[in-house]
Amino acid sequence: MTINLEILDSAYVYAPKEIEELNTKELVPKMMVRRRLTRAAKIAIYLADKVSFSNGRIIYGSSFGELSATANILNSINSKEPISPTQFQNSVYNTAVSYLSMLNENTNEIMTISSGDNTSLNILKSGAIKSLDGDTLLLLATETLNIEKIEEVNSCIDFLECGVVLKVRITEEEATIDLNNINNGVKTPKSLDHMLNIAKSMHMDKQNIIEVIL
Repeated sequence: MTINLEILDSAYVYAPKEIEELNTKELVPKMMVRRRLTRAAKIAIYLADKVSFSNGRIIYGSSFGELSATANILNSINSKEPISPTQFQNSVYNTAVSYLSMLNENTNEIMTISSGDNTSLNILKSGAIKSLDGDTLLLLATETLNIEKIEEVNSCIDFLECGVVLKVRITEEEATIDLNNINNGVKTPKSLDHMLNIAKSMHMDKQNIIEVIL
């Protein structure tokens, strides 16, 4: 079975260590809320704003999740220190998209996916199925891997903070983007590859229809 999706808008960001310009102060004016945000949450909020999405269903994904919070918890356990309630709260996989939804008072369905290198591919597949309802969906993926001593285990990723977003809806038009013949050309986490390839192809070639094989 195949479903074609129209990419209404897309955006992506990545940096070797930390993305600098996320407009967090402007997008989240309340300081107490802003201080609680994880890096992934800041990226998610930034990307949703870039494609003008504030209300609707969201499918979010990350292979590694909130790695910084998880590492901090493990370090506390290793040091026999109390675990920070904030770190514990922020350690779940849907942290970023939950902050995004609370900020926008979005009460629509949210799905969170984590499936290793296939994370963004499975976001696309889930989005294609959900699109059968006829509404506009936000497909979002982030990775935030810039933690202490990451260089000791990382030998293949050049960009440790990354995010990509696609705003989509179902279409009967023929596909214009071939997922098998595009490559984003940079060493970002493979979990983002499929969506990042689409976003880059759309920006370069202004093609915006993809065929999702289920």
